[in-house]
Amino acid sequence: MNTAPLFLTAAIALVTLPLQAAEPVSPLELGSRRELFVDRHLIESLNGAELFLHEPRDEGSVIAFDNPWEGLFCGYATVIRDGDLLRLYYRGMHAAGADGSKDEVTCYAESEDGIHWTKPNLGQFEVMGTRDNNVILADAAPVTHNFCPFLDTNPDCRPEERFKGVGGTSKSGLICYVSADGVRWTKLRDEPVFMDTGWVFDSQNVPFWSESEGCYVLYYRRSVDRTRAVARSTSPDFINWTEPEQMIYSDTESGRPSQHLYTNQTQPYFRAPHIYVSTAARFMPGRQVINDEQAEAIGVHPKYFHDTSDSVFMTSRGGDRYDRTFLSSLIRPGIGLKNWVSRTNYPALNVIQTGPTEMSLYVQADYGQETAHLQRYSLRLDGFASVRAPYGGGELVTRPITFDGDRLALNFSTSAAGGIRVEIQDADGEPIPGFALDDCVEVIGNEIERDVAWTNGADVSSLAGRAVKLRFVINDADLFALRFHSAE
Repeated sequence: MNTAPLFLTAAIALVTLPLQAAEPVSPLELGSRRELFVDRHLIESLNGAELFLHEPRDEGSVIAFDNPWEGLFCGYATVIRDGDLLRLYYRGMHAAGADGSKDEVTCYAESEDGIHWTKPNLGQFEVMGTRDNNVILADAAPVTHNFCPFLDTNPDCRPEERFKGVGGTSKSGLICYVSADGVRWTKLRDEPVFMDTGWVFDSQNVPFWSESEGCYVLYYRRSVDRTRAVARSTSPDFINWTEPEQMIYSDTESGRPSQHLYTNQTQPYFRAPHIYVSTAARFMPGRQVINDEQAEAIGVHPKYFHDTSDSVFMTSRGGDRYDRTFLSSLIRPGIGLKNWVSRTNYPALNVIQTGPTEMSLYVQADYGQETAHLQRYSLRLDGFASVRAPYGGGELVTRPITFDGDRLALNFSTSAAGGIRVEIQDADGEPIPGFALDDCVEVIGNEIERDVAWTNGADVSSLAGRAVKLRFVINDADLFALRFHSAE
């Protein structure tokens, strides 16, 4: 007869119950695509290392908004790479006025290097008494308030609609114009292609063709609780759109961002189009830095110095969620009172490659002032953020992944004393023979892409298609991106 107390018998029974097997974790299928360390998508653990947001380098003014039809209130700029040519579109507005004013025009400039820009005399519209101007849209209010074009990379796009763009207000909806050459534009149809209700469209509304999602995507202004926020919709044909989804932000886990987002500037990153990067304008209403005397001294319009703004960085991988790994600014306002007025520091849409190792983003500066212009900032390719470890060292372990190819290439930077070593593990975290940490040839230097090698060489084809983890041991170095590829 069992004389053990009942509570002890129950406890023993609980201890001896079989454990339920954990659900297996599906590996991330990387294939041969490039992955950037702009979020925690790949990361299982960090130890002694951190995700670090890099500060773009100020390269100075590249174009002045100094034509009579341009002026103090130029804004909502878009830069598009079209082969070897860069095309710049922006609102021209020489006097303060309501959204959708007839005085608003869409202006155009072009460049071969992203540094030197020209404003061609197009002769399409008479503006302020002359056709000798760089205007591509006029007498098209309210489209010209916030016209936002894109180069349509949909393989089924008709040649005459190779460029598309939208503009409009909450009253008009978003009206579409199309162009074969990016210079001469016609209205697609009289009816808007997209409508919504409430406080919507009062910003730059960003459409593009998504290679990764296989559809058109629209990110647009849609407020939440009187806070400027972003919503999104998708379309197979640019005419029929899904019900809008309010974007959710990882720092608030809601559709209301932690600060006003005036523009969203969401775009597929050109070297990894499955990652959407957002160089959004953060607006701080009522956060006044300069007083009335200082405002008069710099010549800013009296309505435009009571607020401040800068740029922040977000990412998305499709769907209704923005990742806000980094809450600090991407670009801080510069030195000088001119940089601390309302609606300055707003980035143009699209980050563009401007050199073998460099990409550029453009920011409108001196808003509401006679000196209004576009400023260029530069970063290394893939260099928005990195996994960074100090001299004392740190580690990154990825989630289980599968890959295609026979080489692992890194975008990295080390100090003269620093380095990076890579261990390839099985899905359970055990080193795979021949690819252990001690087998790795230390990676030292500063390159956009270099293959990793181990004692027996760089070939990793024996592991292709198998679930593995990557363990990086990093010392005084930055790891920006990785990709698997096939040797040429």
